[in-house]
Amino acid sequence: MVKSVSTEGLEELAAAIESAVPQLFEEIEVGAGGLIVTTDRRRIVELLTFLRDDQNTQMKQLIDVTAVDFPQRIERFEVVYLLLSLRLNERMTVKLMTDEDSPVPSVAGVFPSAIWAEREVWDLFGVFFSDHPDLRRILTDYGFEGHPLRKDFPLTGHVEVRYDEEQKRVVYEPVKLVQEFRSFDFESPWEGMLHLPGDEKAGDPESKGQS
Repeated sequence: MVKSVSTEGLEELAAAIESAVPQLFEEIEVGAGGLIVTTDRRRIVELLTFLRDDQNTQMKQLIDVTAVDFPQRIERFEVVYLLLSLRLNERMTVKLMTDEDSPVPSVAGVFPSAIWAEREVWDLFGVFFSDHPDLRRILTDYGFEGHPLRKDFPLTGHVEVRYDEEQKRVVYEPVKLVQEFRSFDFESPWEGMLHLPGDEKAGDPESKGQS
């Protein structure tokens, strides 16, 4: 099914995809931002291979792979692939949904540039890419706990890093937010001060004569 929200130029490309590989996508949306194709995660490798090689699409470049977290959904992660065709001067977005436990097939065999991009999505969101040649953290440290771009990740993190002089190495410790007790009078600086700076001159006759 083609869902048309705009009439600005991409209907023919959408129709070509729909007629050639209707089994590889769930929805095509034609909009001002380009073509948005929604697919099943199990079809992503086959779909991107078609979009790269077909003469009607020629999406030869994978610009980026990223993700969006929707914690309220059962399949909370939306993985997004941004494609570019220099020959057609068109951009295309392919997206799929997955959850915390279901792996997404790696597209590194289709676009080698996906190797680092998928590592970033794994590092920051925890989306696992099956058959990835080197799936490990890329932005956080190897001892990092959790995935910091998840909406439920605590702002303070789980561990903190410091250099221990006694052990002469970097150590990881649970985050401790200790704040000493302080007493506040909740008065503004003007209300809390009995004398403002300069008031001591108010009773000085010499200061009055110099004004």
